[in-house]
Amino acid sequence: MARLPLIVPQMFGVMLVTFVLVRLLPGDPALLMLGNTATPESIAALRERLGLNHSIWEQFLRYAWNVLHGDLGISLFTSNPVAVDLLERAPATLELIIYAMILTVIVGVTVAVVSVVRQGGIVDHLSRVYGLAAGAIPDFWVGLLLIYFLFYLGGIAPAPFGRLDAFVQPPSHITGFYTIDGFLTGNFGAVASAFGRLALPVLTLTIVNAGALMKMTKTTFADVYRSDFIKHQRASGLHETTITKSALRNSLPPVITMVGFLFGFLLGAAVLVETIFAWGGLGQYAVQAVINSDYPALQGFVLVAAGFILIVYLVVDILYELADPRIKV
Repeated sequence: MARLPLIVPQMFGVMLVTFVLVRLLPGDPALLMLGNTATPESIAALRERLGLNHSIWEQFLRYAWNVLHGDLGISLFTSNPVAVDLLERAPATLELIIYAMILTVIVGVTVAVVSVVRQGGIVDHLSRVYGLAAGAIPDFWVGLLLIYFLFYLGGIAPAPFGRLDAFVQPPSHITGFYTIDGFLTGNFGAVASAFGRLALPVLTLTIVNAGALMKMTKTTFADVYRSDFIKHQRASGLHETTITKSALRNSLPPVITMVGFLFGFLLGAAVLVETIFAWGGLGQYAVQAVINSDYPALQGFVLVAAGFILIVYLVVDILYELADPRIKV
């Protein structure tokens, strides 16, 4: 738990660096909001109202004070509080990356274990090719290929526009996850539509990221599977399934680390995927904030993303100790 006391200074550092870097983005928010026909007087008045005429340190101190009171500012283009925008969009992104992470773990770990247990088989050979290709495949390219083949040519996937079909009524808001809220409220039409819309973006993220997890798991699991204590278990007459489970259990710590890293990485990786599939989540919100020089929205997104990643790493530390009590973190 040594990471827990560091969360506050880490978040402060992220807030400071983000604030400074965002101010280096090209474009004047006041000019973008008013348009090219705005007069210099109206631009100056808006800059004064937005506090952009103060020094960067004065702006930062005011921003830090507001953040401490739960105020992330007002989006310059949606005119909504940034916290409200983020809360509305966070469930869409979390639903996407959680399902993608579940499928990534299933595919990556399963392929790795089968490749080691049945070395030289077809799965082993295919995993070698996939492991080399996965890290070099851009997620947006995979997404576009899936759209082209499965939606445009095959017609077996829904159109890549949003989280639900146009004629489907969203379920009542409980968790913000349409798949879960649909089950809880009995809106099974929304459940079917939500899972259908999740298929392509989840598959995109899985194809791109499962390769890294597979290679890590394969290397770690192979070392354990060929170790002396596994040979002793096999000589003692234990069933091969029991031996495989034992080897996998002892391979968990580095695998958990990789899963935690990928989970945090998926939040950033989902940016382009959300844009391609018009997902309406945090990633698409961040892209719009960059394009429009929406300082408060972009700063709020980075703070939320940093907090999410720090929480993920904290959970990884806890799982580390649960997987192997000898490890103290």
